[in-house]
Amino acid sequence: MRLSRFFIDAPLSLGQHELPEAQAHYIGRVLRHAAGDAVQLFDGSGQEYLGELIEVGKKAVRVELREQLAGQAESPLRIHLGQGLSRGERMDWAIQKATELGVGEITPIVSERCEVRLKDERADKRLAHWRQVAISACEQCGRSVLPVIHAPITLAEWQARVQAELKLVLHPVAAPLESHTRPHSLAFLIGPEGGLSETEVEQAKVAGFHAARLGPRVLRTETAPVVALAVAQQLWGDF
Repeated sequence: MRLSRFFIDAPLSLGQHELPEAQAHYIGRVLRHAAGDAVQLFDGSGQEYLGELIEVGKKAVRVELREQLAGQAESPLRIHLGQGLSRGERMDWAIQKATELGVGEITPIVSERCEVRLKDERADKRLAHWRQVAISACEQCGRSVLPVIHAPITLAEWQARVQAELKLVLHPVAAPLESHTRPHSLAFLIGPEGGLSETEVEQAKVAGFHAARLGPRVLRTETAPVVALAVAQQLWGDF
């Protein structure tokens, strides 16, 4: 039987802990775990903890952590994904798969052809939702460190702020990824459903980005990060 593994949004250490309400409800009421069940917990620090549920009640779930382990090593290639903001499940898919593929940071980008506009409370709710998508992906894939999910910003703001040894903007007419030398850090810019405009691509180049292509076919906005990150990890990371 596979050991249940959960992210706990609080610092962990050996010994007994009462789990936060959200995780306690999920473990006790949704998954119906019982006292005596083994669990593996992580808090995003890079460490993993093995333990046993010692109390599963209606109001509280307690665990005793008995062993600390080194978590899954992160990719040596630090990747910051600038993902064009897209609708609903497409954005969720991009964040989920980017997390599974080892991305370090994700920034949703508002660009010229972006059809989604988020403001104030709605933006806060989407950001919390995207973070939960990343958490679930980490629980599934074994990552011990969560990627950072930034609040949406404009393309110009992201270009001015992002720091990376190699900055790439995907474009169908450009040199392939493998034409670049191995970087230690990488920034990927991927457009929204309607793509980036030629003006935006040129502005990215002025900001220090190099145009790069993945192949002869134009990929959807939610497919492009999966392919781009997989290729980058194969060339320069831990694949």
